[in-house]
Parts: sequence; C-alpha cells; structure tokens
Amino acid sequence: MPGDALTRLRVAITVFFALDGFIFAGWVVRIPAIKEQTGASASTLGLALLGVSAGAVITMMLTGRLCRRYGNHQVTVVCGILLSLSVALPPLTHSALALGAVLLVFGSAYGGINVAFNSAAVDLVRALRRPVMPSFHAAFSLGGMIGAGLGGLVAGHLSPTRHLLGLTVIGLVVTAVAGRTLLRIEPPAPPENLAPEKSVPRRRLDSQTRGLVVTFGLIALCTAYGEGALADWSALHLEQDLHASAGAAAVGYSCFALAMTIGRLTGTRLLERLGRTRTLTIGGTTAAVGMLLGALAPSLWAAILGFVVTGLGLANLFPVAVERAGTLAGPDGVAIASTLGYGGMLLGPPAIGFMADWFSLPAALTSVAVLAATAAVIGVATRHAAEH
Repeated sequence: MPGDALTRLRVAITVFFALDGFIFAGWVVRIPAIKEQTGASASTLGLALLGVSAGAVITMMLTGRLCRRYGNHQVTVVCGILLSLSVALPPLTHSALALGAVLLVFGSAYGGINVAFNSAAVDLVRALRRPVMPSFHAAFSLGGMIGAGLGGLVAGHLSPTRHLLGLTVIGLVVTAVAGRTLLRIEPPAPPENLAPEKSVPRRRLDSQTRGLVVTFGLIALCTAYGEGALADWSALHLEQDLHASAGAAAVGYSCFALAMTIGRLTGTRLLERLGRTRTLTIGGTTAAVGMLLGALAPSLWAAILGFVVTGLGLANLFPVAVERAGTLAGPDGVAIASTLGYGGMLLGPPAIGFMADWFSLPAALTSVAVLAATAAVIGVATRHAAEH
C-alpha cells in the first residue's frame, strides 16, 4: 500500500479515537444535570449507569465477529454513527429506568467502536512497522480532555439536551469526513518483507493463543483498574485525607490525565528505544512507585507528584497490551483484551470503595500499585511473546 494511503488511514483512525474520547467526556460532564432531571437517587443513578457498562461489555465480545465478517473500517464507521446519535438520548429521558435503557444503547456503540478502531489500528501498526499504537490512545485522551473542558464551559449556558445534540451533530460530521477515508482505503495487509523473527502470524484462537491473549488482557485490566480508581477516588483522597480544597483536589486527577496523555504522545519513541517488554516492565514499576507515593504521601503536592508519576507509568501499558492481543488473534484478540480492560475500569471504583470501608482510602489506593506491579511481572513473563 502506498505511503500516502497509510498516512491518510492513520489520520482517519486517529480522528475516530479522538471523537470517541470527546463524545464520552461530553456525556460524563452532564451526568449531574441529567440526574437532577430524572429525579434519580444516587443508588438508582448508579444502576442506570450500569447500562453503559453492560452494553459495552456485551457488544465488545460480539464486535470481534462483526469485524471479521464485514471489516474493521466498516464497523468503525457504523459504530461512529450510532455513538453520535445515541449520545443525544440521555437528556430526553425522565426516569432512571428510561435512562438505563438508552445508556445500554450508548454503551453498545461505545464498546463496539472501541474494538473496531483498535482492530483497525493494529492492522495499521503491522503495516507501518512502527509501534505507533500509543499515539492513537493519546488522541483518545486529548479528545476526552477537550470534551470535558468544552462541556464545563457550556454547562452554564446550554441545557444538556442542546449540548448533547450538538455533540451528535459534531460526531456525525466528523464520522462522515473521516469515514470516507476509512471506507475508501482497504485495510493494509501485513508487510511481506519482514524478517521472520519480526513477523507475527495471526494465530487461530486455540487454547494456547487464547491463553496468551487473556494474559495481555490482564495487563489491560491492571492498567484500567488504576485509571478507574483515580478518576473516581483521587479527588476525595486529597480532600478527605490531605485536607485539600475542592479546587486543589480536582487538580490531582487533571495532572494524572495530563501525564497519561504526555506519556502516550511520547510512547512510540519509548517503544522504539526500549521495546515492548521493557516498556511494560518499567511502566508498571514506575506506576507502582508513583501510586505508593500518591496514596501514602503526607502532603498534597507530594501526592499530586505521585499521581503524575503513576500516569506516566500507566500511559502505554493498555495500548501495548491491546496491540499484542490484536497482533496474535486479530479482532477477537482485541475484543478479549478490551473487555478485560474495561472490566478492570469498572472493577476499580467499587473495589476501592469496599476496601476503603474495611481499611482506609489511602490503604485501598495502594491496590492500584499492587496491580501495576503485577502488570510489570506479567510483562516479564510474556517477554518472548511480546518481542516477537
């Protein structure tokens, strides 16, 4: 495939990653207003929000088959349309039950597009012969930061209905523009001139391959557990345990998210210099040390420094894990690893909550360090599969 086609394909896939983060963050910042609109209690809202999780997990497992049958690019475009349309539905509901039902649709589109564009990205990484997977996930992070920032700016001026309908319009326009490129360019075939030791043939999803894919999925789970835990609990830890103001507490997660974005933007160079095994091992170890500092530090700024170090350490673990799973088993591998990773993001917040009740919130947050260290150990254990 000509180099200019690969470049256009990379830009189009990057745009879909950014769009996904942008739309999802736009929905998240309007949750308080929609809670008030539906009259849901905290517990019933929590049950309604499970619709996103349930839809995503169910669809992730099905999307691998759809990608094999219809193609990664086609499924990405269809899911982009569904995601853009479904984000407008939550503010139209007036009960927790109706909200949960439309979030099931939204979560299905979200889960589907994640598997589809990650599968497309894996094919492109193989064709480019460069470890550019972190750059796609950096686009997701940047899209999320822009979506959250824009949502915060317009929240006082636009109703949730108008805001999320605006996201629908933006999403459909972006999908139409980027989708034309995806639909016109065939997915790249793996390069034929790779040296045998550098080429990774796609395996049938037999028990051995499935075991390897699940192992890489566990790395994704360990990483996403930390992301979910910090998203939901970092501000409370700083405010409750270190007596920070609400504004200073919010800075903690912002610094973590910014560090992850920077880490992903530099991830390709890091992977080219260190290789996958050392990136996984050093990243997991760095995140473990950072999280111990973030959880146990006696001062606010030391804890925020710990969050920054944690973000830098975790940044490239998920992209590498998904890329390896996809290289081994195609869309099915991406689906398995993504499902495990998303499961980790769901598991993190409630697990931290239970452990905080049993012990304390700082002690509970050290579980993020334990799982980050586990990811590093798995990276070493799978070094042969990761480097081939």
